[in-house]
Amino acid sequence: MLTEEEQQELLRIAKQSIETAMRKRHPIRSASSSSSYERSEGLAQASLRGRLSTPGGAFVTLRIGGELRGCIGYIESPLPLGQTVEEVAEKAAFEDPRFPPLTPGELPGVRLEISVLSPLQRVTDVAEIQVGVHGILLALGRCRGLLLPQVATEYGWDRVKFLESTSRKAGLAGDAWRTPAAEIYIFTAEIVEEHHG
Repeated sequence: MLTEEEQQELLRIAKQSIETAMRKRHPIRSASSSSSYERSEGLAQASLRGRLSTPGGAFVTLRIGGELRGCIGYIESPLPLGQTVEEVAEKAAFEDPRFPPLTPGELPGVRLEISVLSPLQRVTDVAEIQVGVHGILLALGRCRGLLLPQVATEYGWDRVKFLESTSRKAGLAGDAWRTPAAEIYIFTAEIVEEHHG
C-alpha cells in the first residue's frame, strides 16, 4: 500500500507533469510567472523514494466535471513508478486519441485519478473475476483491451457485461472473451484521487 505521503507525491508529480507540458505548448510570456514553474527535464530517479522508486504500471485518468477527459497508462513498466506516472499523466492530457489536447482554460477544472496496478494474473475461470476489485486485460491474437476495476463499478456492470465491454475495448465482438484462444488476465488497482476542496 502507498503511504499518504507517497500518494500526495504521485498527485504532485502528475499535476506538475501536465502543467510543465502545457507551458511548453502554450508559453507564458511573463518572466515572473514562468520562473516559478521552471524545472529540469523529467524526474531524477535518485529523487524518488520508497514505492515510487520501484518499477510499476499505472494509469492516469483526467476528469472535468465528473466526465472523462483522458486516460492513458502502462500495464507494466520498467520505469520507477514515479517516472511512469509522470510520463502517462502528460500522455493522458495531450495524447489520448479520443480527446483533443487539454487546453489552458480546462486545466483548473481537471481532477486527477491515478491507478497503481498490481502484476497481471492469468485466469482460466472467469468466476475468479471479482467485479469492483479486479480490472481485466483481454488478449486475443493481436488485439488487447483493458478496463480498470473502477469502470465496472462506475457503470454498474456485472461480470459478463464487464467481460463484454473489455472485449469491445479490444476491438472485438462482445462475446470474444468466450473464445478458447482468448487470454484473460486480472489485476487490482490502488487508486489515488485528487479532491478539490
